[in-house]
Amino acid sequence: MGGEQSLTVEGDSKDLEDRVNNRTLRPVSSTFKEFMTEGWDSQEPQQHALESSSYTPSRLQSLGKRFPGERLVIPAGSLKTRNNDCDYAFRPDTTFAYYTGLGEDFEAGAVLVLNPVANGSTESQQGQTHTATLFVHPRADQSTEDYYRSSQYGEYWVGPRPGLAELSAMTGIHTADIAQLADALGKDVGTEEGAVRLRVVRDADPQITQMVEDTRWENGCDDPDFNTASDGKLHEFAAEERMIKDSYEIAEMRKAVNATKLGFDRILERLPKVADKPRSERMLEGAFNSIARERGNDVGYGTIVASGSHAPVLHWMRNNGTVHNGELLLIDAGVEVNSLYTADITRTFPVGGSFSPLQRKIYETVLSAQQAAFDIAKPGVTYSDIHHTVMRVLAEALHDWGILPVSVEESLSPSGQQHRRWHACGCAHHLGLDVHDCAQARYESYQDAPIEAGMIFTIEPGLYFKENDLLVPPEFRGIGVRIEDDVLMTEQGPEWISAGIPKSVEGVEQWMAQQAARKTSSAE
Repeated sequence: MGGEQSLTVEGDSKDLEDRVNNRTLRPVSSTFKEFMTEGWDSQEPQQHALESSSYTPSRLQSLGKRFPGERLVIPAGSLKTRNNDCDYAFRPDTTFAYYTGLGEDFEAGAVLVLNPVANGSTESQQGQTHTATLFVHPRADQSTEDYYRSSQYGEYWVGPRPGLAELSAMTGIHTADIAQLADALGKDVGTEEGAVRLRVVRDADPQITQMVEDTRWENGCDDPDFNTASDGKLHEFAAEERMIKDSYEIAEMRKAVNATKLGFDRILERLPKVADKPRSERMLEGAFNSIARERGNDVGYGTIVASGSHAPVLHWMRNNGTVHNGELLLIDAGVEVNSLYTADITRTFPVGGSFSPLQRKIYETVLSAQQAAFDIAKPGVTYSDIHHTVMRVLAEALHDWGILPVSVEESLSPSGQQHRRWHACGCAHHLGLDVHDCAQARYESYQDAPIEAGMIFTIEPGLYFKENDLLVPPEFRGIGVRIEDDVLMTEQGPEWISAGIPKSVEGVEQWMAQQAARKTSSAE
């Protein structure tokens, strides 16, 4: 890759050199500085309003009404070092993305601030509680010294990037220079009546959180327990607000699912060619991840490609195993589209193209559990209802197979739960900007709350028989099956968003055959 060491200087004068971050030498002579600002054609990034900008005003209004009179601080997060002078690819914090509508890698170091309006102001008379400002780094174009000095923002390094004007056009939110943030946070902060209190999404950016804490301390608002709890309420509310998806979010989720189907297609095209080859799990991972980058922003989470005895490992992401004919292959993967909404799909495939009788028996049991959960899902049911429905189907099958050492009812009782040995995880969760979306919500607003129209969630039962499990017959050991689909709840009932991704035994086998033939035909 083009490293920072590529920019060097000649001569031995210390006046001509500048060490940056104790790693890189760059020229600093006045001649060079002047030379670097001349002879460039303009590269103006052409940015237009994002589709999401039509939806964020109502989100911001709802957020402000929940915290009247308070200043709300929502950072995007900062670049994080991967190794030495290389950063991880940037993804904005989910709360920031939700309230700004920004996706992809927009915008490291930015901070969204909702400032309370004064009583009697024009905004107050119009029913507003807050005005929003997006604090961002200005463009470091060829007219600035940072153009060539800043490897994180300088356009010599990263290419044209949106600045204040462009990000305002994209989001519809007023922008300001990030250098003004500290002063903006401290305005009118205090403990007296009518003073402003601060709330921040604490985990998004440690530097911004520290800035908020310093501002609190300087203005007498230095109760750490109160402040931490206060900040938690902001994060909690933002998570619960995301539970109901608007029409834009639903459309983005459909895009994510469609792209994910293409990723599975590519896996199945490649599968016959890589079977029985060392590290073939990674070959299939690469096939899926290439679609994620071609059709979206990235993968929504680490792709799981788990063959044979790896399939019962719930979060197998090392993906360094060999995919063998005759075994089952469990793939849990999702494409995150540019808006950062992600799918979450799991399919389990027979590597040779056909399920064995035992594989089919286990697979169809899991499929029956998923369908039973879907059948009871409707507005008003809870995640707990879905979970208990799945557990009953699995417990009954384990009992019928002679594996469950107690009765079905004893196992399903709170004091039993023996069946959970083979399904210890949950079987449903919210889905959206995060693969496990809305995780900061209260229990009573999540697991124990009625599912409403507009919610998107997964149903993902499984059976996991570890290869060293001496309580199951030998032929079961090393088999793992999970089937996971994405569901939109509507007023009329649930809809499989991922209905176009085959999952019946016959559908999976036919899908595999079609994709294998396509690969063979294209190779010829």
